[in-house]
Amino acid sequence: MRDASNRPGETSSRGVDRRTLLKLGALGAGAAVLSGCRGRGDETSADGSRGGDAAPETLFAAPPIETVRIGFVGIGGMGSVHVGNLLDMEGVELTALCDIRPEHAERARDWVVEAGGPEPTLYTRGETDFIRMCEAEDLDLVYTATPWRWHVPVCVAAMEHGKHAATEVPAAYSLEDCWRLVETAEATARHCVMMENVNYGRWEMMVFHMVRQGVFGEILHGEGGYLHDLRAIKFADSGEGLWRREHSKVRNGNLYPTHGLGPIANCMDINRGDRFDYAVSMSGPSRGLQDFAREHFPEGAPERRETFVLGDVNVTLIKTALGRTIYVSHDTNLPRPYSRIHLVQGTRGLFQGYPERVYIEGRSEGHRWDEAEDHREEYEHPLWREMAGAGEGRGHGSMDYLEDYRLIKCLREGLPTDMNVYDAAALSAVCAVSESSVANRSRPVDVPDFTRGRWETWPQLDDVVA
Repeated sequence: MRDASNRPGETSSRGVDRRTLLKLGALGAGAAVLSGCRGRGDETSADGSRGGDAAPETLFAAPPIETVRIGFVGIGGMGSVHVGNLLDMEGVELTALCDIRPEHAERARDWVVEAGGPEPTLYTRGETDFIRMCEAEDLDLVYTATPWRWHVPVCVAAMEHGKHAATEVPAAYSLEDCWRLVETAEATARHCVMMENVNYGRWEMMVFHMVRQGVFGEILHGEGGYLHDLRAIKFADSGEGLWRREHSKVRNGNLYPTHGLGPIANCMDINRGDRFDYAVSMSGPSRGLQDFAREHFPEGAPERRETFVLGDVNVTLIKTALGRTIYVSHDTNLPRPYSRIHLVQGTRGLFQGYPERVYIEGRSEGHRWDEAEDHREEYEHPLWREMAGAGEGRGHGSMDYLEDYRLIKCLREGLPTDMNVYDAAALSAVCAVSESSVANRSRPVDVPDFTRGRWETWPQLDDVVA
């Protein structure tokens, strides 16, 4: 579970009223929420690619910032977790807080003051007040944990007003929006980072460290997913229930791929030696939400009349430019225990999660798994070894804290961020690619190369440290 802030009465995953569209259009961001509009770059071809120059030759790093002044948009569930993390970090000042619920902004303001910070300015005049915040405030970073459809407008508003941007996942869910983020980041020379917390999970980072050590040989295959029973949350009358269920009414594909896919992409050097080439996707029947409504709402309740198109189980297969294979699944409408699958397989062994286990040729007993815990002392990731326990008790524990910590560290030291706008676009593009494939009898659909060829020369992601 990731997204946070609430929008009462939201009835469409893509619809925007005219007044809102005009406000966004003044920024050049209005098109970001309309799938049929074109971005700033060349026309998009049938395979989703763009013309124009390649991405920058080197990975983008902005000048160092001694104190990172932050404007935060959307301070519900996950937004509150991030605000709490940021208040614990040196070199951070929460300058402005924006939420459509004044009580959310006021609660976060009290946290800032209690932590000894100056009282932040509140922006609570409706769903586009983030624009006024970006115009009025002297900020270094705008961070959004809003419902999905506002991620791109907030990030574009931030970058076009000279601020770096960070967003919850997915960063976007149309190819047009993915390109808009890339093109705006390039045009404004600002970071646009998707905050994928699972990349900083303990096991995920250990596996990445093992891959860097060559333990599994050449990596050939990966599997990930988001298998999480969200039926009660989707039908809740607060939080994500106010908007997330609406996506299930109009979209059919893998709506939330980045948790399972992010760690696999790191292990396969996606955008840094390899890239997603094409994907095929298929969804099964839609039954879970309808059944849940019948079982939990009385006769005559409007929830029982709702219809959904999202298949309860979606499976997507991705082929990379180097020929590797990736399986990504999505299952949020059926009863089941939580899982992200997390499998990384190479020529010398593999890791498989849920439960966590390892097989290494020449070390493991033939045809028998090792407990992953038995390898942790040797292969614990350096970041976890140094910072285990940081942020415990909040949200998803240390991985949430570590993703925030690393972003602030990179901004303060003028380093390239661990994930950049090209990673945000590539991972998020799987949403749109899967929907297109499902709608076309699971035919292959190309994944755009948002780097325009730079993936062949950009350096690998290193084992980051504290």
